[in-house]
Amino acid sequence: MNEEEVKDPALDNEMRETELSEKEEQTDNTTVTEPENEEKKKEGKSFFSKKNNKEKQKIEELEAQVEKLQAEKAELNDRFLRLYSEFDNYKKRVNKEKLDLIATASEKVIVSLLPIMDDFERAIAANEKVEDVAAIKEGFNLIYNKMQQMLTRHNVKEIEAIGQEFDTDLHEAVTHFPVEKEEDKGKVIDVTEKGYKLSDKVIRYAKVVVGQ
Repeated sequence: MNEEEVKDPALDNEMRETELSEKEEQTDNTTVTEPENEEKKKEGKSFFSKKNNKEKQKIEELEAQVEKLQAEKAELNDRFLRLYSEFDNYKKRVNKEKLDLIATASEKVIVSLLPIMDDFERAIAANEKVEDVAAIKEGFNLIYNKMQQMLTRHNVKEIEAIGQEFDTDLHEAVTHFPVEKEEDKGKVIDVTEKGYKLSDKVIRYAKVVVGQ
């Protein structure tokens, strides 16, 4: 028998046990490592999933805000258009009322003048037959008084001028004339054309001569 072929049974068993032990350790290491890797993968997926959900939620919130702002804009635009239309109609109505008022006022004045025109026509016709100058003068005075009454009914008043301080809000100076009295300087000493006010509004300035 050769020496190489002789084996120690105890040594052989020890080597087998060592190999088995190493294999078991490798198996244990593999068993422990795989679950850890799986857990890490799950944690990674969970992290990205949460992040994606937050971003998605944020986008949805922004989209909701955009829709809300667009709705508010549309509502404001609609209100603006309605208010603009109402204001435009209001302006047209006011302008029409103003024109109607002017037309009505003009009509009233003209109607009031017609009787005076009738009196003038009658006076002219009578003058052809009447030789009495006093009667003619009286007839014209009656017509003049009727004209004054008509103006008063329409709140038309004559602007006072003679002896008054010159006032650019009431008077229009056509010329200046030297005066002897110091107290007459700067005052109206003559009227070339009477001025009138309708209520408190000047409708014709009095043309006056001012002392200097």
